[in-house]
Amino acid sequence: MKKLFKFFLNLIPRPFLIRISYFVKPVFSLFLRGSRYTDPIDNKSFRTFLPYGYEYPRDNVLSPGTLSLERHRLLWLYLKNETDFFSSAKKVLHFAPEQAFYKRFRKQQNLEYITTDLNSPLADVKADICDLPFKDDEFDVILCNHVLEHIPDDTKAMRELYRILKPGGMGIFQIPQDLNREVTFEDDTITDPAERAKIFGQYDHVRVYGRDYFDKLRSIGFQVNEIDYSATLSEEKIDQYRLAKGEILPVCSK
Repeated sequence: MKKLFKFFLNLIPRPFLIRISYFVKPVFSLFLRGSRYTDPIDNKSFRTFLPYGYEYPRDNVLSPGTLSLERHRLLWLYLKNETDFFSSAKKVLHFAPEQAFYKRFRKQQNLEYITTDLNSPLADVKADICDLPFKDDEFDVILCNHVLEHIPDDTKAMRELYRILKPGGMGIFQIPQDLNREVTFEDDTITDPAERAKIFGQYDHVRVYGRDYFDKLRSIGFQVNEIDYSATLSEEKIDQYRLAKGEILPVCSK
């Protein structure tokens, strides 16, 4: 079953994969049910999670129930336990909405929830992150996760995120990050898709972010809180939830 999933993952374009996942999720959930690992998003448990990854697949990371990954479960736990995201009235903009969150956030009565992307079938507003059709200071919360590594001019994108975030608002801008790398790496001269996938993790990633990512956000004007939320959890919970230990949440404010 895992090999079959990995085969489909590598062959099917992402927008189509999102559509068919609604139909295959129940099959995987039934086949893998158990008690070893728990997805905190829906609180369902499984004997194992599924593999995920393109150039460098990771075992036991994709929840069969919500199709969440380590970063999604970490973000969910932070929002649920450390913020008033689920209780206070907020206008939320969600870039490239993840299926693990989409229906759950949409159902929240306290949220005015808007999604945006150029290609996602889950987007309410088709828009370029570098030229957004939203007013200044419009959103209380902006979620933009694993998007900026796809954007050639991420400085322009960050300025747009800053422009539309309300003063006092919260932005969480997760990215794939190599914390062992001090400086972000980019090289536009590498054009072969296979070579780019090998170096950047995916052929459509344009950089590998280093620790200087946080300072770049600060240079735009954001106040950045580098939150290692897994450090607040026990080793048992990190394993049970299948989190990436040490992943940093960049929680930004204006």
